[in-house]
Amino acid sequence: MNFENERLGVLLSDPRIAPIAKDAVRGRDMSTETIWDYTLLRLREEQFFTGSIAPGIERLYKAAETGEWYYPLYSEEECAKSPARKDVNVVWFPSEEAGADERPFILLVPGGGFVNVWSLTEGWPVAEQFNRYGYHVFILTYQVEGEERLLEKNMEDFARALTFIKENAKKFHLCGDQYITCGFSAGGYLVCLWNTKKGYPLHGLPKPQATFPIYPVTSLRKDIRYGEEDLASAIRLYGCSLSEAAETEFNIPEHVEGFPPSAIFVAAEDELVDPRNSKVLAEALTKKHIPCRLEVGPTGGHGFADGSGTCMAGWTKRAAEWFESL
Repeated sequence: MNFENERLGVLLSDPRIAPIAKDAVRGRDMSTETIWDYTLLRLREEQFFTGSIAPGIERLYKAAETGEWYYPLYSEEECAKSPARKDVNVVWFPSEEAGADERPFILLVPGGGFVNVWSLTEGWPVAEQFNRYGYHVFILTYQVEGEERLLEKNMEDFARALTFIKENAKKFHLCGDQYITCGFSAGGYLVCLWNTKKGYPLHGLPKPQATFPIYPVTSLRKDIRYGEEDLASAIRLYGCSLSEAAETEFNIPEHVEGFPPSAIFVAAEDELVDPRNSKVLAEALTKKHIPCRLEVGPTGGHGFADGSGTCMAGWTKRAAEWFESL
């Protein structure tokens, strides 16, 4: 199949990928949009999405053909008690490259402003690239519904995913205690928060071997934070006001002592999340003598995803090579 010449709607309507297709962008029904009838080639040429989505969808189809690829993380009973847990899952993309079983696996966390989860752009295509460089990847679809303490629920999603992977490590041919986290934008914030006391220490799970925050939100400083002061929004995310949250681990650069080595990637012209979020995180890590690599692309904005067609092309390879050089 030539995926680039197929329409997005046709590809996402295929019954083979039905469990995840509706959450290609969790929280957004693309079947009601004009792009549903566009080919992937047209989407790329007209730059509806940054990066390349065709390799990710092709890789998803290949994974689905194995019959072992989609894993819901909460039971029906748990979802009945908390409906936002419905369809929280991991999608499994194993690498066929030599040595993948001995490397840490990657938990990949797409962004979406805490209202969507963009697996279509920041999940499947990026996982496909990391597969080529010899890494097994799990793509996490996490909760974005709910009116209070969403971030704590996201940390529960992380813990549930990593516990599931660890319990099934033999099945997945990997070491369940060795992993890298990689997250984009809002997902970048979540992989950072996982490294504070609200993350892996609270849930009794191992520290990541490394983390790759990509154009992440990190800081609650007034001059650079993402979003305006809004009590309802703050309670939805933090369970408290923004000023109260800023005095806790939610203000990431002030609480980096538990971080692993970190490679951070951002474009200088990011119009949505101030690149200073990345810079202040890198500065904080450097002060704590935690290995850190910060790459600031000279052009381009937010959401470069796998980097294809931008100045950030190849960032996944550079991240993997940096980790392997430690």
